[in-house]
Amino acid sequence: MAFSRHSRRALLIGASILPAALALHGAALAQTSGDKADDSVGEIVVTASRIDRAGFQAPTPTVRVTDADLAVGARPNIAAALNDLPQFRATTSAQTTGTNTGAGNAPLDLRGLGISRTLVLIDGRRFSGENDLNVVPSVLVKGVDVVTGGASAAWGSGAVAGVANIMIDRNFTGGKLGVEGGISSFDDAEQVRVEGAWGTGFADGRGHFVIGGEFLNNEGVVPKNSRPNIGRWATVPNGDGRYKLAPDVGFSNAAYGGLIMSGVLKGKAFNPDGSLRDFDYGTVSGANSIGGEGPSNDDLSPLVTPQRRYATMASVTYDLTDSVKLTAELRHSRMWNDYVWFGDHNRGNLTIKADNAFLPTAVRTALANAGETQFTMGRFNSDLSYSTIDFERVATQGTIALDGAFGDGWRWSAYYSHGENENNIDTPGFLLTQNYANAVDSVINPTTGQAVCRVALTNPTSNCVPINLFGEGAPSAEAIAYVTGTPSMRETSKIDVGGFSLRGEPFELPAGPVSIAVGGEARKESVDRSVGALDTAKAFTSFSFSAMSGSFTVKEAFAEVLVPVVRDVPVLNKLEVNAAARISDYDTTGSIWSWKLGATNEFFPGFRGRITQSRDIRSANLTELFTTSTTGYNTIVDPVTSSSVYVLTNGGGNQALQPETAKTFTAGFVYSPPQIPGFNVSVDYYNIDIDDVITTIGAQDIVTRCAAGNQDMCSRITRDSATNAITRIVSTYVNLSNYKTDGVDVEMSYSMDASRVHSSLDGRLRLRTVGTWVNNLTTDDGVSEIDYVRSQGYSFGLGVPEFRVVSSLDYSGPVFGANLRARYISPGNYNNTVDLVNGHIKAYTYVDLGVRAKLPEFNGYNVELYANATNLFDKEPPIGSLYSPYYDVIGRYVTLGARMRF
Repeated sequence: MAFSRHSRRALLIGASILPAALALHGAALAQTSGDKADDSVGEIVVTASRIDRAGFQAPTPTVRVTDADLAVGARPNIAAALNDLPQFRATTSAQTTGTNTGAGNAPLDLRGLGISRTLVLIDGRRFSGENDLNVVPSVLVKGVDVVTGGASAAWGSGAVAGVANIMIDRNFTGGKLGVEGGISSFDDAEQVRVEGAWGTGFADGRGHFVIGGEFLNNEGVVPKNSRPNIGRWATVPNGDGRYKLAPDVGFSNAAYGGLIMSGVLKGKAFNPDGSLRDFDYGTVSGANSIGGEGPSNDDLSPLVTPQRRYATMASVTYDLTDSVKLTAELRHSRMWNDYVWFGDHNRGNLTIKADNAFLPTAVRTALANAGETQFTMGRFNSDLSYSTIDFERVATQGTIALDGAFGDGWRWSAYYSHGENENNIDTPGFLLTQNYANAVDSVINPTTGQAVCRVALTNPTSNCVPINLFGEGAPSAEAIAYVTGTPSMRETSKIDVGGFSLRGEPFELPAGPVSIAVGGEARKESVDRSVGALDTAKAFTSFSFSAMSGSFTVKEAFAEVLVPVVRDVPVLNKLEVNAAARISDYDTTGSIWSWKLGATNEFFPGFRGRITQSRDIRSANLTELFTTSTTGYNTIVDPVTSSSVYVLTNGGGNQALQPETAKTFTAGFVYSPPQIPGFNVSVDYYNIDIDDVITTIGAQDIVTRCAAGNQDMCSRITRDSATNAITRIVSTYVNLSNYKTDGVDVEMSYSMDASRVHSSLDGRLRLRTVGTWVNNLTTDDGVSEIDYVRSQGYSFGLGVPEFRVVSSLDYSGPVFGANLRARYISPGNYNNTVDLVNGHIKAYTYVDLGVRAKLPEFNGYNVELYANATNLFDKEPPIGSLYSPYYDVIGRYVTLGARMRF
């Protein structure tokens, strides 16, 4: 499905008028909308705990994000909306998606501890899709509970940093439609988004059916250098032992059409017609050139991945009896696209012989006069082997659950869910090592006078097609087809999970009833990846997929208790103690315990303190255990050679990984003074200390740790025997010694009638501020310790800002509404692991504005028009902040849309 620029603009305009037009004609199609209230105990979900007693407030800090909060800024998915909160570290910036083999994923990362340490649930249940929130249709989401502390005892492995529980509106009644268009201030990243949902009761109110879905098409941002502060920036030596971020950086050992690197013609580049010119090197810095004509992948590759996706969900609830409810759910989503990826270039490593069949006469003569029989050449292969990536991810999951009650307030739940996630990728355009070598070594056949591969002289049955490399556009289509192939993979991961829980209040103490929750769960996860025959044969020069297969099972049992200790005593108005424990038995790593102990107390009316200590665990996931090989490229600063190099990076899994264990401590308070209705403030300190950390180490960190004396890190680095330059870095998953962080979260909100500001105003005003201060975020590999606080510009590291604050002012009236939001990021550095002379980043504040207006109701239709502008003042990002997790690399982004309810 392709959209022309004219069509996209038409849809952008149509986003604001189509539903309005629909509202002006036709009869009502359904009953008036309204969310069916259901305050039964069976509907209570306390994400931080398994205790579901009405009125229970867990001791673990929890942030409630409503559907209205998620709508601020018109972000393209739930993850992007949550990443605006300071507790999260976006894997990429709010609107950006990376351009690797995981392009378009939308995961969550609490505290910057990694996406595998944030457990994402849908209504308290695990789902297929590996923390990718693009698989959830936001049109059916009524809110998200974010637990910002360890929750392994309640929910199992993966909740080291916390839990995000997505709550589905299963009681929605009526219908709603929405259409939205967006575009950036650079006139790109055009986006069209359409959503719809419908719900109705049946069987005299015993049942309820809800279905909803959304479709999104985003054209992305291509290429990277369309943003002057992003494309063609790299870290290079400064000349004084330090480094600098430099603009307009390209390759110094390759050129469009070919660059001669040795001999009498060294420094000459081939023009498209095969003639020679002097190559403009600019300022050479190792394998890079600053200025000049050095080519770069940034000239062609995307900054934002173009993507198309849809997500759908259907849910049925039915009261089998007055005390037993059945819930059935089916979810299906697909994301796909095809876009330019990166080039398979020759960086000064081609050997061209003097009798090459396509060598221009002038070059052949110059070599003969100099007595040279060959030369080396570098070539930027944009006309030959510049790969595209055609990806598709499909997620499907079905769930069936039963919830019931019996006796004197006892509740029980049971569920089973099966999910599958497909990940299919083709990447045509990579060089085949042997075919390319044969095709490059061409000669003139003395019998026919035609260009042939040298190998064809001794092997007449060879199908080799000789290739002309001298000049951009010189390779023939036949030769390109012969020397390139398509790495491909077909991967299916599955999850089967089921569980049972029992909750109730077995007896009562003087301070209130004791609550308990007990239960068990079992889960199996598996992955099976097949790859192409050429991948299996390792036929490609620089990139290939590897097959992967594996599974693990885990059986778990948990118990939790809430004990009211003291009530209605001065200073101890409501003291409660909460304890939980879980045993998890993995067939890969054995049994491991997690536990939690916490307490809450109301010291005086409206002021409640809370404290927890927990032991949290995380066992390795499928990717960490079984991935056999991943491929990427990074620009690395090498302290050994004092140079900057663009180097191949390979990753992979490790089946010898041990589980992580974490000690988590939180303490804080919530204050809602009765004398100031509508005002709330919470302050929480957190401290997370993880041992045996399962992680991959960033390529730059491997080099830095090696230079600090870690020989295990040095063993992961391959160097050229002649030049000592890094040629390859291996970053498989390992258990590091320690990973720790601590800081403070603050949230303040105040809501009041707008008439208190001015008597003519109807509606409500709400002011909300959420902030996080990070005191420490360090990793320790047993040799060196690195602190990542304030290391916030380099997207491939672990850095977090010291302060992040988000403040918003929202007015919601009967007709008009508006939201003004400011997002503050404290000053920091581009990368703490590199001594940069220009690595300081000033404080940033982004301003977002949204407005909305309701049209008069007509024939049962309610239509709302809205407009949003994120990064309202078009603030440029810091230099070199490619794929930044904090800074807006897109520019001002404007969306127009309309929502209709009926």
